[in-house]
Amino acid sequence: MQVANHIRRQIQSGELRDGDTIPSARQISRDWKISLATATKVLASLRSEGLVKAVPGIGTVVTVLNQQYTSPRDRFQAIRRSGRIYPPNEAAQIKECELVSAPDQVADALGLESGSNAIRRHRVTMNTETNTPVSASTSWFDGALAESAPKLLVAERLVQGTPTYIEEQTGRIVVSGRDQQCADVATEQDAEDLRVPVGSPVLRGRNWVYDQEGSVIEYGEYVTVSGRWSTYDYKLADEQGAK
Repeated sequence: MQVANHIRRQIQSGELRDGDTIPSARQISRDWKISLATATKVLASLRSEGLVKAVPGIGTVVTVLNQQYTSPRDRFQAIRRSGRIYPPNEAAQIKECELVSAPDQVADALGLESGSNAIRRHRVTMNTETNTPVSASTSWFDGALAESAPKLLVAERLVQGTPTYIEEQTGRIVVSGRDQQCADVATEQDAEDLRVPVGSPVLRGRNWVYDQEGSVIEYGEYVTVSGRWSTYDYKLADEQGAK
């Protein structure tokens, strides 16, 4: 697990990029002083996750094109892990930034009075190697942030990510979040953003991001093309507590 986690972090951080060769089982065995059988299991585990593949005559190479950050949770964890909000082969294009009257659902999510102003940022995330869209999302913020965090209304990507920018400007720190996802079909807006036919299968989600006081910093809605995996690691009860 330690060896697999080490290589996985190298891939997720961009230290190992798509097409890079990772050590062979024999090399892993020597470097980590583990058995060849255990080293072989390391590679098998990474292959099962789609992070690497065996290429005849070359060895085991990284395959990150389908290992995307599907949900906001993925991106927040990426910021903390690598300081970057998107993987090396993705970049967001901010399509719209505006101050609008918050729709009822957005006002409820942000804890605003009905009809209050809200900041709307709509983006499409592109795979930079294939120049194809992989997801689209709309982030909503309290309109009051227009004064303290004015770049939220500028149609440019925030390199550090919106959570870090808001923290820098206001001191509000992201401490928790909630994601919801469901299978759906592409609307006309989805079809335009993702370049897929209307009615195509998509994964749709929405998320709430909370600060240290329990208030919602950001409410978001997102949609992604089919065939993208999102990985969540978790720990169940320890052996002593398990029955």
